[in-house]
Amino acid sequence: MATTRSNRAKPLIGVTGNADRTSPSWLALATILYWCGAIPKRISVRHPVNINRLDALIISGGDDIHPTLYGQQAMPTATYDRPRDDLECHYIRYAIEQQLPLLGICRGYQLLNVVCGGNLYDDIRTLRQYTSNWGTILPRKNAYVVKPSTMNQIMGSEHIRINSLHHQAVCQLAPGFKATARDKDDFIQAIEREQHSGQTIIGVQWHPEYLLYQYRQRQLFHWLVTQAKHRQQLKASN
Repeated sequence: MATTRSNRAKPLIGVTGNADRTSPSWLALATILYWCGAIPKRISVRHPVNINRLDALIISGGDDIHPTLYGQQAMPTATYDRPRDDLECHYIRYAIEQQLPLLGICRGYQLLNVVCGGNLYDDIRTLRQYTSNWGTILPRKNAYVVKPSTMNQIMGSEHIRINSLHHQAVCQLAPGFKATARDKDDFIQAIEREQHSGQTIIGVQWHPEYLLYQYRQRQLFHWLVTQAKHRQQLKASN
């Protein structure tokens, strides 16, 4: 179906993910982006996109990042997707170079940190003391947001409820990033970096797309769409 003039007035936001025929994360992200006034575009090794048309980018969650990308050894029981790693590394570098608004979610947040020079814990399950290893899309954990930060401005609170589906986690932060939320075990739950251009990059360890019934979680996508609209206007004026 051809894109109508009224639809193209909306910003186009790319969403990277796996190439599976059915993807709950993609469906949830597409729904909230439509609701916030954007046009979502699925990106995977089976869903190519003209990267130059994008106004913003989401790197979504999924399988573990291959540890060789941050100098570690592969775990024999883990599931990896090297073609997806390569694809998303390319998109992250492009987004940073072209100053695209960028949001990393769970795996995407971890990969954002790796691409920019940080590293990860391979497996935090034995390191947790005060939080559970039970993965759930329900908001059963707490995150404590740093003030002042863009994340605090978006969420409007220093305490938020989050879900958890991960066992890798950010260890050493990439240069230029700051931790803007942590959990009870002091694991980093959100990061951000402000570029010299004014572009802000944000990554979150949880899955806000599964918490759309929470006002504060929806605000994260409103923020991204607002940033995308601003960049769209700048492109149109040049």
